[in-house]
Amino acid sequence: MKNWIPLILLLLVLSSCKTRNAAKKNNSNSQDSTIVVKDDGNPKDANEPVRDKITFFEHVIIPPKFDQIKISSKVNVETGSFIPTLDATIYIENNKKVWMNLTAFLFTVARGIATPDGVKGQDKTSKTYIDSDFEYLNNLLNVNFIDYKSLEKILMGRTFVKISDSQFTLTKNAQGFKMTSNGNQKIVTDEKTREYKITLQYDTNYDLLNVNLKDVLSPDELEISYSNWDEYNGIRLPKNVKIIIKGSKSSQILLENTKFDFSPMETPYSVPSSYKKIEIK
Repeated sequence: MKNWIPLILLLLVLSSCKTRNAAKKNNSNSQDSTIVVKDDGNPKDANEPVRDKITFFEHVIIPPKFDQIKISSKVNVETGSFIPTLDATIYIENNKKVWMNLTAFLFTVARGIATPDGVKGQDKTSKTYIDSDFEYLNNLLNVNFIDYKSLEKILMGRTFVKISDSQFTLTKNAQGFKMTSNGNQKIVTDEKTREYKITLQYDTNYDLLNVNLKDVLSPDELEISYSNWDEYNGIRLPKNVKIIIKGSKSSQILLENTKFDFSPMETPYSVPSSYKKIEIK
């Protein structure tokens, strides 16, 4: 269970090791978008302020419209111990559920489902299961802001931390747009208060390229990168996702999304009576 259940949750919210604490952010406002360029018409290499921001915020904040999406992926997890390459089927039903099935060597080894109420996962190799709220996933990812919607956004390559014009500085360079938090961003939850530095990088066409969340009070850090974007059924999606967790322990997760499908599918989930529940503490 110690290998597979964190892995389910890792894919559900993308994490597998036990480190602790990263980041979040506040709200989002806007204004209009002016790009600073050289005399030859090309953007400067140095970060230049963007005075008008409405267009930028419209592209990176407003979520795509869809009913459901099925993602077929190859998953490699590096934790210091051997985990074989996994085949994953990730099914997202907008605002309702994220269902995942993991196979290795053609056999199902784990299955999980997340809803706005929490997450469930079962490890078929050890015949164990979990039934938890999102606090467990936050602990696995070392953050304190993960809920159902942020999970959906992580899987689809959308901005999953709150950003605002007042608390971030937006600049533009040859690579695209960069948002950097102004000072430490304090995230307050029922149980914890944390402070983070947050940086987000977007391509010139507003595709999210990288999110870095650094806990200012510890060495813990979370970085998620997206690449090889393309359009499917009118929605831009990344083919490659890389999650790096740094801190007291480190891990790395690589997702290679090989196929996107928008047809409905069955998402069975039931726990055999012989399985043992793992208590989350």
